[in-house]
Amino acid sequence: MFTGIVEELGEVTAVENLGDASRFRLRGPVVTEGAKHGDSIAVNGVCLTVVDSGDGEFTADVMAETLNRSSLGVLEAGSRVNLERPMALGGRLGGHLVQGHVDGTGTIVERKPSDHWEIVQVSLPADLSRYVVEKGSITVDGVSLTVVEAGPDYFTISLIPTTLALTTLGIKQAGDPVNLEVDVLAKYVERLLGAGATTGADADARTDARTAAKETAK
Repeated sequence: MFTGIVEELGEVTAVENLGDASRFRLRGPVVTEGAKHGDSIAVNGVCLTVVDSGDGEFTADVMAETLNRSSLGVLEAGSRVNLERPMALGGRLGGHLVQGHVDGTGTIVERKPSDHWEIVQVSLPADLSRYVVEKGSITVDGVSLTVVEAGPDYFTISLIPTTLALTTLGIKQAGDPVNLEVDVLAKYVERLLGAGATTGADADARTDARTAAKETAK
């Protein structure tokens, strides 16, 4: 589990095409400190498993499913990436609960700079719009952010100078893809409410059946 608080702006140093997968080598001295085989590191919001690490770099294998469903497929040597290690048990939850399981990709539509912050509009896949609400949380390229405006096929976020300077969101331009992960709590609530509705319908059906049986027995 992650928090969406990026620890380091890293860099892709090599991409090896494995046919149905790719092997990435990434530089990140902060996140690789103490990292070992099997550890997890979020790369632009995608939870990846460390294959090996050393000299401030690590490698990770990315299967075709992940390449197709996230923006990792467009990365190449020299690309900058947001890096974060999993939250330690008992650590501070600085952002919100982030799984590192990308729900889809959006595209930066426009940027509106201001003196002290910047408003960024991002396109939103139709099947994710129901999980995005004004003042709710969303993860964009692994960064935990608060939704300013939630539209039917877009949302806006406000970026402070720190976010602009220390994450990829400061350098991405209109037309660039970004990974999106909606708040997992919203998905659980939807599932539970759906299950409750089904259970209620079943209970009503059973009640109607019992009533009908009693009427028949009279």
